Amino acid sequence: MQPLADFEKTEFTSEQKTKTVYRKGTGPAVLVLHEIPGIHPGVAAFARRIVDSGFTAVMPQLFGEPDRPMSAGYIAKSFVDACVSREFELFAARRTSPVTSWLRALGRQEHQRAGGPGIGVVGMCITGGFALAMMVDETVLVPVLSQPSLPLGITADARQDLGISDTDLCAVRARAAQGVDVLGLRFTGDPLVPTARFERLRKELGDHFIAVEIDSSFGNPHGNSIAAHSVLTEHLIDRPGHPTRQALDQVLTLLRTRLLG
Repeated sequence: MQPLADFEKTEFTSEQKTKTVYRKGTGPAVLVLHEIPGIHPGVAAFARRIVDSGFTAVMPQLFGEPDRPMSAGYIAKSFVDACVSREFELFAARRTSPVTSWLRALGRQEHQRAGGPGIGVVGMCITGGFALAMMVDETVLVPVLSQPSLPLGITADARQDLGISDTDLCAVRARAAQGVDVLGLRFTGDPLVPTARFERLRKELGDHFIAVEIDSSFGNPHGNSIAAHSVLTEHLIDRPGHPTRQALDQVLTLLRTRLLG
């Protein structure tokens, strides 16, 4: 069987850039923006949950190899690839990654294709903040930031930065004021998603930022690893009542509420 054989595989071109897109399901579109190292089996499993909830899951391949399992070497290679790519702003503060322009165009196409009131976007890790940047488009009604990790928190300024330009931040504030809620997910001990970043989101968006912060401290009662990072994939403990499962359910509930009514 070919990787992701149950997904339709197409290509999408915008601004003279062509990327592979995997699509499955019916109903309003939800863009699933994969984490490092790529569309690994955990990301694909999350996309299938999106499909089972009544949506069209749309996964653009931004880097990596589809369906390849995670490994230390694979993660390192994908990170290096992202570092040298001009599409990702890994270190610069107050800048929107160029790839989000392509993603906005994809989102508009998928909204036209699938219909409904708008689309959802779930970003993860280095793509986590892309869901925030995509709010500039009014088609985005449900932005979900799962462990938003850019820019990398090397300095105090970077740790509280949101990975978007000042112009885009103004547009995001306006959309939030119109009633668009932003859902953010993180483990409390994750150094890639500093506390300061969520505090900044609260400051900028007020009650329209919904923070889900899951205890990953040493000896926490939930059994979360102190190295936990990926809330919806690798470090999801799929057991009713567990905080990571509750976070997953909260994502799906918000999508249903806003996109299915």
